[in-house]
Amino acid sequence: MKKNKILIGTRASKLAMIYANQAKYELNKFFSGEIEIVKITTEGDKNQRDRLKDIGGKGLFSKKIEEELINKKIDLAVHALKDMPSQETPGLITNCFLKRNSPEEILITKDNKKFSELNSNSIIGTSSFRREFQLRRIRNDLNYKIIRGNVDTRISKLNKNDYDSIILSKAGIKSLKLDHLISEEFSTEKIIPSAGQGIVSIQCRKDDDDIINLLSKVNDKVSSISALSERKVLSILEGDCHTAVGVFSKVNNNNFEISGELFSIDGKKRYFKTIKDIPSNFLKASEEIGNYLKVEAKDTYKK
Repeated sequence: MKKNKILIGTRASKLAMIYANQAKYELNKFFSGEIEIVKITTEGDKNQRDRLKDIGGKGLFSKKIEEELINKKIDLAVHALKDMPSQETPGLITNCFLKRNSPEEILITKDNKKFSELNSNSIIGTSSFRREFQLRRIRNDLNYKIIRGNVDTRISKLNKNDYDSIILSKAGIKSLKLDHLISEEFSTEKIIPSAGQGIVSIQCRKDDDDIINLLSKVNDKVSSISALSERKVLSILEGDCHTAVGVFSKVNNNNFEISGELFSIDGKKRYFKTIKDIPSNFLKASEEIGNYLKVEAKDTYKK
């Protein structure tokens, strides 16, 4: 490689820095030069009040970082895959994925109550329509209220009694070493997570052959199958932050399984399908899931 220094761009949050350092650790195994992490404040970080759908969608967490990458201010971008739009930005490529962290959803309450034990009309904090609609199917007697901000901010709002409980991804809680706060963990069968949840992705310029070659050495093949298959479903649905969709895939030995769940925009209708196949057919299975959900839901799932 011609480079003797690599610049990694990432969001400035505590969790994003953990993910960037994980990427740096893996890259250091194959790159002998200097690797520096560059903190970048995104529009999604600036506005921590409104729903993403009302201020521009998922891209608010990646757009500024991608601009720095396109303009060659950085060499790589590290993202939580679930925060990335389903359509790749022209000129860039995301085909490197670190080993998947825990994909499950978790519940945190002040008094360590399980979801079934929460009092009727308790306030549940979530920024996701998908989580809200999934949980309403289990308990429709609770109040679901938007919550934004990083993990520390959300826990602080819980402790200030703004909420009775909050729903978060287990990957973030584990990475921040806050496992002791978990009141309940939901299996991926009970609550299908967001596509790519728990996967750290590394993005680069499409014409940077040296970096692409380096990234191929740290790419986790199993996580790559899951990432590409789950994002394929999203791309077929052409979803945005209005879209309440969960997609999760598993690869075990010579078995591949993918499940997709889609809700109408009002949350009243649910569409679901699971397919089992061999890993080499993951894209075919993903396309089948995506097309099935799109046909069944018609235009009920987006404005």
